[in-house]
Parts: sequence; structure tokens; C-alpha cells
Amino acid sequence: MQVFVLYTLVVLIWGSTWAAIPYQLGDVAAELSVAYRFGIAALAIYAYALLSRRRLRLPLDRLPMVFLQGTLLFCLNYFLVYYGTARITSGLVAVLFSSIVISNAIFERLFFKTPIDARLAIAGALGMTGIAMIFWPEVTEISLEDDTIVGVLFVLASVVTASLGNMTAVVNNTRRDLPVVAVNAHAMAWAALLSIVLAVLLGRDVNFSLDRGYLVSLAYLAVFGSAIAFGCYLALMRRIGPARAAYSSVLFPVVALAISTLIEGYRWTAVAGVGIMLTLAGNWLILSRRKTTIEKTEGTNL
Repeated sequence: MQVFVLYTLVVLIWGSTWAAIPYQLGDVAAELSVAYRFGIAALAIYAYALLSRRRLRLPLDRLPMVFLQGTLLFCLNYFLVYYGTARITSGLVAVLFSSIVISNAIFERLFFKTPIDARLAIAGALGMTGIAMIFWPEVTEISLEDDTIVGVLFVLASVVTASLGNMTAVVNNTRRDLPVVAVNAHAMAWAALLSIVLAVLLGRDVNFSLDRGYLVSLAYLAVFGSAIAFGCYLALMRRIGPARAAYSSVLFPVVALAISTLIEGYRWTAVAGVGIMLTLAGNWLILSRRKTTIEKTEGTNL
């Protein structure tokens, strides 16, 4: 698959999951919703691997890094995202989470000595400014007098956790004997199990909801938002690197607002329009970049 196709799939799928996550918050504890999401996702990937005869066995000495990826990227990261979403609006969550572009670039530099070029820095600045303009009314309503600051801290913590998870994924992806499908299946299965254990340790009621909204959103988040989207994202990251792959997060709120326009009648403002133009300009800088060594690596084992 080409970089553009992978990038587009990630943006469209994850851009639409923001609308589904709020349906996961309520009667079922966030930790259990995460467990159900990635448990179903893991089963879906295992089924796909068996039907397509993909290799699932991994060397035992590689499993610790796979489990670390599952812990950071599929477990703790989503705990924090769900905690934050329960306290602040999804628009503000999108604004804050876009900082993963910078976070990934910093960690990539720290762990892999990858230089942070000017093109990426400019694109990151354009993207984050654009998102802030799109959601400017929500940004200006941040208050230190309520639960908002707690929600903000949860989301920022999720950004750091997700970035560290991305770094473990880089290690796993650069090992050519580790197919993305096998890594994701085992990492998500581990994340589901760990989430249940943590939910019990935290004293959460182990239950399940048969509410239609909960079931539909869970199915979408598990199959599309996890099994398919993460497969595309990690394949994309292998080709263009974690910092540039993470830039897809800048377009998530654009997709979310497009859906809101069609379904909820969202009305665009001039400021939001300028914000959209800035995010698109940043994406053009990212995707028009000359091919790097990573991008030239086409022998990806999916």
C-alpha cells in the first residue's frame, strides 16, 4: 500500500472515532471499555491472520518489547484518553493530542538520534495553530476552577504515553522478522488482559452494557479504530517515521467536524476556516517531503 493510502485511512478512521468514544463512558468503567475494545480487536486480527495464513508466532525474546508496546500504546494511553474525555470536550482533547507530533519528534531524537528538521517543525506549528483556531471557543473556556485542568493533564499524559508506545513500535517495526499483524495481535491481547487486571485492582465493577450506543461504538472502535487503523498506522510509521506519521492526528478533528457538519449542523466560522487552511498546509509539507531511507523501505511484512 502506498503512503498516501495508509495516511488517508488513518485520518478517516481515527478522525471519526472521537465521536464514538463518549458512548464508551458511563455505566462501564473506562478500564473495562479499553479491555473490551482491544480484546475484540485482538480476536479480529487473529481471525484475519488465520484466514490469510499470516505468521503469528514470535520469538520469545521479542515478547517483552511487544508487551511493552501493548502496555503503553493500547492500555495506559487509552486509560488516560478516556479519563480526559470524561472531563473536557472532544474538541479540546483533539487540540491537546495534536502535540503528539512534537512529542514523537523529541523522543525520536532522544532515542534514535533522528534530527528534527525545519520542515517538520514548521508543519507542526502550522497544524497545532490550525487546530487551536478551529476549536478556539473551547480553548478560551479552559478554567482552573473546575475539573477541566485535570482533564487537560490526563490528555497530556496520554500524549507522552502514546509517544513512548510509538517508540517501542519503532523498535518492533525495525526488526524485520516481526510482522505488524503478529505484533499488533499479541500486543492488543496483552493490553486487554492487563486492562482487566488493573480494573479489578482499582476496584471497578466488572460489568458490560447492552445499550445500543455502547455496542455499536465498541464494535467500531475495536474493528476499525483499533484492528484496522493501528495496522495502517504502524505500517505508515515504518515508511515515514513516527513524527511524520503522528502528524495525521492534526487532521482528525477536521474529519470529526466534517461529520458534525453533516449530522449535527455544525456552523463554520472564518477563524475555523483559516485553521483548516493551516492544517492542510502543514499536511502538504509532511506528505510532499522527499523520500527518506524509511520511505524507501518497501519490504514491509504486514
